[in-house]
Amino acid sequence: MKSRIVEVKWAAIFIVTMLAWMLLEKLTGLHSTHIDKQQYLTMLFMLPAILVYVLALRDKKRRFYGGEMTYMQGFVSGVIVTVIVTVLSPLSQWVISYVITPEYFPNVIEYSLKTGYFKTVEEAQAYFSYSNFAIQSVVWSLAMGVATSAVVAIFVRSRKRY
Repeated sequence: MKSRIVEVKWAAIFIVTMLAWMLLEKLTGLHSTHIDKQQYLTMLFMLPAILVYVLALRDKKRRFYGGEMTYMQGFVSGVIVTVIVTVLSPLSQWVISYVITPEYFPNVIEYSLKTGYFKTVEEAQAYFSYSNFAIQSVVWSLAMGVATSAVVAIFVRSRKRY
């Protein structure tokens, strides 16, 4: 387990970063006044998310591998961070949905009906619900985390010197 302490640390940092991002979205009105812009601006979270993975793999390379890390070692480390984040994602989504921004679902349901994205309240409520978002958070965190790990490991790995 001691060999995975770096991944646990960075998974925690990732989750705190994500929760801070959601708080920032709420404070800037993206979950209320400017909800029409939220679906586009929330994608900017990819930038801090990628940065956390870069820092995590660099930290693993420096602390555990003595500055020399293969692609596979970096990829595995990133996947471990991803698995931890994925396992905790329903809890993270619960904190977002019920603590940070409990008004988000009612606001986005109203907005989606007003704009015609959904035709009925039932459809909108089924989509914009904690249970649906918890499932989506598991799927997306796993898929995006593995993909990010695969790409970041290319750039963080040690290059062979000839």
